[in-house]
Amino acid sequence: MPHGKQFTLYTNSLWINGWAVVFVLNRLGLSYDCHQIDKTTVNGPEYLKYNPNGRIPTLVDHKNNDFAIWESAAIVLYLVDRYDPNHQISVTNPDEKATMIQWLFFQAAGQGPYYGQAGHFLYYHSEKVPSAIERYQNETRRVLGVLESVLSKQEFLVGGKLTVADIIFVHCNIMLEPLLGAEFNFEKEFPATFAWHSKVTASDGVKEGLEERQKAWSA
Repeated sequence: MPHGKQFTLYTNSLWINGWAVVFVLNRLGLSYDCHQIDKTTVNGPEYLKYNPNGRIPTLVDHKNNDFAIWESAAIVLYLVDRYDPNHQISVTNPDEKATMIQWLFFQAAGQGPYYGQAGHFLYYHSEKVPSAIERYQNETRRVLGVLESVLSKQEFLVGGKLTVADIIFVHCNIMLEPLLGAEFNFEKEFPATFAWHSKVTASDGVKEGLEERQKAWSA
């Protein structure tokens, strides 16, 4: 294998989407190099050969013939399918696996886009559009409400233990105050989800990834 580490993770430490992959790689003890992608290279031919969507993250597995996979949920599912033989953060029961995948889809199709649009209209759109801001802040709270409805009855989302279904929500939920304002009280409004989020962020692999993120964002 010509590479020093098993994986190359194409990401940008200042953008949030790659962190879910970092958390899972850390948790599974897998070695990786982070290759930083920016706005000038994300649509360049060298990157598009791995990811035709021109977004981050993308993971290249040098142990598997330089297999490249993109989309955070697909990447973490690939990692546990191939590199979590003891099911440390995955499940074996077919119904539970379907539920785990369901939550990965909900994060990718629900949490990620709604939180992302809330951030866009709050901070990056060329003009303030109050109705758009209100819509996506309301959708952000709705996603939290879905989580709360389940987590008020159980400790984790599937299998009675920490899995990638839980881990994949962290990188967006740490952005709640910027999205919902300083007056937002996560613990008060969504107590079960807050307790779950606190457990997941303190878990092995996630904790180290968040410390790495803090260093990157403080630099």
